[in-house]
Amino acid sequence: MTEPRYDVIAIGNAIVDVMSPCTEELIDELDLNKGGMTLVDEDGAQRLYEAMGPAREISGGSAANTLAGMSALGAQCAFVGQVAKDQLGDVFTHDIRAVGIDFDTPSRDGQPSTARCLIFVTPDGERTMNTFLGASQFLPPAALDGELIASAGILYLEGYLWDPEEPRSAMRRAIEVARKAGRKVAFTASESFVIDRHGDDFRKMIEEGLIDIMFVNETELATLTGESEFEAGLAALDGKIPVLVATRSARGAVGIANGQRAEVNAEPVEKVIDTTGAGDLFAAGFLTGHARGESLETCLRMGSICAAEIISHYGARPEVDLKALMAEKLG
Repeated sequence: MTEPRYDVIAIGNAIVDVMSPCTEELIDELDLNKGGMTLVDEDGAQRLYEAMGPAREISGGSAANTLAGMSALGAQCAFVGQVAKDQLGDVFTHDIRAVGIDFDTPSRDGQPSTARCLIFVTPDGERTMNTFLGASQFLPPAALDGELIASAGILYLEGYLWDPEEPRSAMRRAIEVARKAGRKVAFTASESFVIDRHGDDFRKMIEEGLIDIMFVNETELATLTGESEFEAGLAALDGKIPVLVATRSARGAVGIANGQRAEVNAEPVEKVIDTTGAGDLFAAGFLTGHARGESLETCLRMGSICAAEIISHYGARPEVDLKALMAEKLG
């Protein structure tokens, strides 16, 4: 097996995050699902955008956020995702390349336009996401470069993208290529509603041993296993996934790797400003540690440190030198 060119290659939604602070009253006025993620059509996205205050636009999407954190920690990463030939497509492409991630998926002609996530952030730091998936849903298997997929030590898949048919087929093909090349496959469940729709697929992949590393939060763990109690959920997956990582927000995280268990507390944060991207950046820290052969506990600590940095400010991209922060925290 050849030495990988990349630490991680990720397949995910190519989304531009449009973020704006707002009042609780605006959430009520617009009848939004506070703290949740709601899919909207293009007209709905335009209506919400017009209701927003001053906003920041930056390339986002769960897996892309994870890669941005990994790149900041010095990992070599590449991204596969679909944008349209439009202004937001240019924003996404520029931003992701600017943080050192290779991104060469050809842009798509015509409609729909590039995906965007309109994020309303209330004073308590909670983010309410309204996502128009647009072009990101039309990533075809033909867009995959088999040699590129095989050149990464870890293939990281975003559960959100399992919903539409074309990218689901693309990810299935990518799993085949990665496993044939002797690489690891990592999967993030993304959200409970994804498991509600595709849990049978995920459980089958787990049973078939196609997932080497899996990220869930405690709600997703319960949905996936049917076990409402956290420890029972972990036990239900015991021995089925080589590396299982379950995050518990303020209560830290648990990792189980080949029978070994480790737990870490959440890193202290002076004030939670915005929880956008916390799970994405936890995965960034963990995967970077894993790619470097760090211990399970160190990987969890790295994830917690990255997540704490992200929730201390607006946006899902690091605002401090993560390498320096990691060196300071880990000693």
